[in-house]
Amino acid sequence: MLPDADDLPALLLDLAVPHEDVNELVAQWRGLTGDPGTLRLLVECVEELFREPEDTGRTPALPDLLASAPAELRDTFAVHVLLAALPRTQARHRARGVPADVSRRTLADLGRHLAVHRRRHGRAGVQSWRWLVRHFRGELYQLGRLQFERARFGDHDARVTAPTGLDAAAGLDAAPGLGAAAGLDAAPGTPCLNLHIPDFHGPLTPSACDRSLALAREFFARCFPEERPVAVLCHSWLLDPQLRRYLPADSNILRFQERFRIARELSEPADTEPVRFVFGDPDLPVATLPRRTSLERAVGDHLRAGGHWYIGHGWFPFRAE
Repeated sequence: MLPDADDLPALLLDLAVPHEDVNELVAQWRGLTGDPGTLRLLVECVEELFREPEDTGRTPALPDLLASAPAELRDTFAVHVLLAALPRTQARHRARGVPADVSRRTLADLGRHLAVHRRRHGRAGVQSWRWLVRHFRGELYQLGRLQFERARFGDHDARVTAPTGLDAAAGLDAAPGLGAAAGLDAAPGTPCLNLHIPDFHGPLTPSACDRSLALAREFFARCFPEERPVAVLCHSWLLDPQLRRYLPADSNILRFQERFRIARELSEPADTEPVRFVFGDPDLPVATLPRRTSLERAVGDHLRAGGHWYIGHGWFPFRAE
């Protein structure tokens, strides 16, 4: 059942949608739900979103469908698909026993992405619908400062983490008895958690991370007891070992790195990633990047010196309890 247009403003505010976007989205919702063709497309997109719901990591085949939306909804149709999916998402959360506050804070990431889009482009919209479908499919949850995504160990994970002791080829026989000082055997398909660090959630302090991990151990034991993830994986520029050249040893980022066994894949540079997350726009010219903080100086000075940033890959053992 689709949300009623009269209820939509309150729903949008619950999802942390910027106030300046609310009236426009409500007007669009009334128009598209009143047009039979656009309404059919909306419903088709929602059905595709939830196809194979237990296949974690699946990206719904939405690009062609979204491209069929009316031109005036080019930037926002994906938002309306997620709004239409909201009742089913909330029902899935309730069925799993997801606490109401966790559900609300998780889905409020939609509002954060709308805010980022407006800051960069000056209008309503989202660019990262592929990211947000994970929240609405029930795969990703905001637990304190960090986000945790239900996942399964794959071939790429095996390749980039093998040098740090996470062995995907050896099977799971030894895994239950291995501690942080030993390698962890994880066969392909083994449940794990991907860890993400969202913006606009305050400093990445050690105490905030400790609290998030404690919440995650309790949450996944209660809501997904059958999965039993054995490791937390993180793929992020924040794990690039080169940051150690620039940041003080007691900085939040380097303290965060210390939690992981880190490998840096010899791959293409990811220079736009830190520029996007530190400065808000991946297309900013490197020459004029600000130098107001130690992190801004690290990112910009390294690029201006001809260096590159890379995605670091890390893991540590995990046990839900």
